[in-house]
Amino acid sequence: MTVANLITLIRVVLIPFFLAALLYGDFKTAFFIFLIAGITDSLDGFIARFFNQNSVLGSVMDPVADKLLLSTAFICLTIPKSGEFYVIPIWVTLLTLSRDFIIILFVLIQVLFFETEIKHFMPSFWGKCTTTVQIAFIISVMLRNSYGLNKIIVDILLFGVVAFTLLSGFHYLWRTRNIEAK
Repeated sequence: MTVANLITLIRVVLIPFFLAALLYGDFKTAFFIFLIAGITDSLDGFIARFFNQNSVLGSVMDPVADKLLLSTAFICLTIPKSGEFYVIPIWVTLLTLSRDFIIILFVLIQVLFFETEIKHFMPSFWGKCTTTVQIAFIISVMLRNSYGLNKIIVDILLFGVVAFTLLSGFHYLWRTRNIEAK
């Protein structure tokens, strides 16, 4: 267990607090927890690279922590709240969650039924762009609900989430077709 992995673990531990803040409609607290989680994401990556603390555990735990945090945010911000809050359309949440599910399913099918071997499934440029736009969108929704951020900004980022989710999803599927058989 490296320092970088411990910092990633902090991000995972923050998720229930983030979830509680969202479910209670406390978007300001949720925003600050999300911000702290984002800082830990940058910090663990920096420490892992700078201090040569890369590990197999970290390479698995970091993206899982990211996906758990983002999935929690999308699902909770899709649940209607009483009052004038921005709610993420359910189809956008289904699209973002389905993309990851389909990618995982496609890779599993290749591994299990076509005897392919995946040693490294590195994130692509488009996947990283998608994650960045999804994070910006979640932040914008929380800022809209807590500080009244202009809805146009939220809607532009929503369009970005849809576009990048589709683009990166198709790109990952295209990339997995090049996985070599054992």
